[in-house]
Amino acid sequence: MSVVLPFSREFEFTHGVAELVAPGLRRLVANNPGPFTYKGTNSYLVGTGSVALIDPGPDDEAHRAAIFAELDKRGERVSHIFLTHTHRDHSAGLPKLAELTGAPVLGFGSTAASRKAAKLHPTSDDILDVEFIPDQPLKGGERIAGGDWELEAVFTPGHAPDHLSFGLNGSETLLSGDHVMGWNTTVVAPPEGNMGDYIASLELLLQRPETVYFPGHGGRVDQAQRLVKAFIMHRRWREQQILDCIRDGLDTIDLIVPRIYETLAESLRDAAAYSVLGHLELLAATGRVIADPHPGRNSRYSISDARG
Repeated sequence: MSVVLPFSREFEFTHGVAELVAPGLRRLVANNPGPFTYKGTNSYLVGTGSVALIDPGPDDEAHRAAIFAELDKRGERVSHIFLTHTHRDHSAGLPKLAELTGAPVLGFGSTAASRKAAKLHPTSDDILDVEFIPDQPLKGGERIAGGDWELEAVFTPGHAPDHLSFGLNGSETLLSGDHVMGWNTTVVAPPEGNMGDYIASLELLLQRPETVYFPGHGGRVDQAQRLVKAFIMHRRWREQQILDCIRDGLDTIDLIVPRIYETLAESLRDAAAYSVLGHLELLAATGRVIADPHPGRNSRYSISDARG
């Protein structure tokens, strides 16, 4: 039985125009739409006066100009720049913005896993900014305060090994980056993505008080914990589908993908294959499947006698 995900793809905005989306929170959408960025990458301004900027977005002059137009209109300045993770659709605009604002950059920073991903994945040079070094590294639970705002870093790896979400203290709001989005499921593609970490990070959010999420792509997520629970159920259901495929003799990813993604667009088939790999890595790590010779894109898989 499939899990119906409560997606909402209604998203009204204008590129280049800052919109107040919650008290003390403004959103600007970069003009870099695509199958993984949806309508574009969201940059957020937090607070008033001395503001925090979350996710500079792509290296796009028009997007930078829109950010500075909003600041200049209100006589504001950027006091801190926060980065949810080092995928380039969020981070490529960082060097120029940091130079122009002089603001310190805060983020988790490059990890051993992200450096490994850059070596192993053929497209990682285009995806990952492994050279990123924050001026102030952040860990989960740390709080940073500005003039009229305070953000709490929430470590949510899975989509990326360095992924942070940010709770806006004094509100019901979480800036969820690419960890939870309302328009689609999150891509969890090895080697930079880790399915076990992703599910654990979803479970962590269920312990938190925020009920409204503002993601890195797409619009506001209301009843956010309902969506988080649905994502966890969806991933467990997907695991079962993959196990059923293997039991039916579909023992490679290229055989599994057409079975469980029957109507998938050809342009997304490779992403689906890496998502299946993410599940298979977790299933192998927990002893439910055996990979020959190891969990990989072109490996063969069988059900473990011990857990099958």
